[in-house]
Amino acid sequence: MGAAAKTVCALIFITVLNVSLFRPTSSDPSDEACLTHLSQSIQDATKSLQNWTKSTFANPCSGFTSYLQGATCNNGRIYKLSLTNLALRGSISPFLANCTNLQALDLSSNFLTGPIPSDLQYLVNLAVLNLSSNRLEGPIPPQLTLCAYLNVIDLHDNSLTGTIPQQLGLLVRLSAFDVSNNKLSGPIPVSLGNRSGNLPRFNATSFDGNKELYGYPLAPLKSKGLSVLAIVGIGLGSGFASLVLSFTGVCIWLKITERKMALEEGKVSHLMPDY
Repeated sequence: MGAAAKTVCALIFITVLNVSLFRPTSSDPSDEACLTHLSQSIQDATKSLQNWTKSTFANPCSGFTSYLQGATCNNGRIYKLSLTNLALRGSISPFLANCTNLQALDLSSNFLTGPIPSDLQYLVNLAVLNLSSNRLEGPIPPQLTLCAYLNVIDLHDNSLTGTIPQQLGLLVRLSAFDVSNNKLSGPIPVSLGNRSGNLPRFNATSFDGNKELYGYPLAPLKSKGLSVLAIVGIGLGSGFASLVLSFTGVCIWLKITERKMALEEGKVSHLMPDY
């Protein structure tokens, strides 16, 4: 091979190497889908998320640098989303599960409605889930148990219904749990209300404000039946009423008897001869 040919080959190699090394990095396609669908499911009335655009979704991270408001990056992937107190409306997109590197999700203090997507189970690296102070409805998905690294579950001040899934007690890393002020019902799972060993324990404030929820550590429900004093009072009252009725009946009977006897005496005296 001649010198000219070798020079051309060297230039081509260097060009290809430069392109491969300095090519702009694009986002993970899963993260892009996650962000795109999330932006479509929420309404940003206050225009707080102005840089949440399609072009930004295509490249939200560069190493540890984030170009997206409310997002934190780690090695080119989104690992934290904090969109708290932004007056956001709408619902939580199940496509959030596409952000597979997500470790913290905080959508608290907004006006989000609808259910908690069971698809969040695919966020296997999730450690913090804070959806508190919204208007979420429906049950707590038992599938959250598959997020084995969950350390915080905060769902207080919503309108969640149904029972607390027993499976959540299997989350051995769970150190903060709050479902207060919802519409939950049924018993508190023993695995959450009365944890044993070295597992962190949760007090009554984690469960307060659910009228149909019961069990330890909540105070015993007040009896809806009649108290002993009420029963005794009713008994005495009914006994007194019976006594009055009986006495009245006897008086009426005595008066009728006296009247009959007076009439009989009158008849007898009339028939007796005069002397």
